[in-house]
Amino acid sequence: MGYAFMRNYKKLEIWEISKNLSIKIYGITNGFPTHEVYGLTSQIRRAAISIPSNIAEGSGRNSNPDFAKFLDIALGSLFELETQLIISCELKYINEVSLLKLNEEIEICRRKMINFLKFIRSKPQST
Repeated sequence: MGYAFMRNYKKLEIWEISKNLSIKIYGITNGFPTHEVYGLTSQIRRAAISIPSNIAEGSGRNSNPDFAKFLDIALGSLFELETQLIISCELKYINEVSLLKLNEEIEICRRKMINFLKFIRSKPQST
């Protein structure tokens, strides 16, 4: 039996959190130097948007293992985003206070995503 309630990504807290994080990232990167538009700005935005996008794409798959694979990709993008933000802070594109606030949100998203992954993996394959 499938878990239809899990397949509506718009109702998933991890999707909502990561979507909101992506929107914040777009706002923050608007202040990056123009010479970074095709560099770090683009990389950060791609990593950020990848998180909710992979959650959404995975929710459309026919099995929990497939869904988990996309959640793993989203989790990887979350780590990528965190690294890029640290680099941005070291380059003085964002300040340490902003980095700390973003890292708090990233950590919340990471914990919730890991817990959701454990839940998905513990369920029998859905159809």
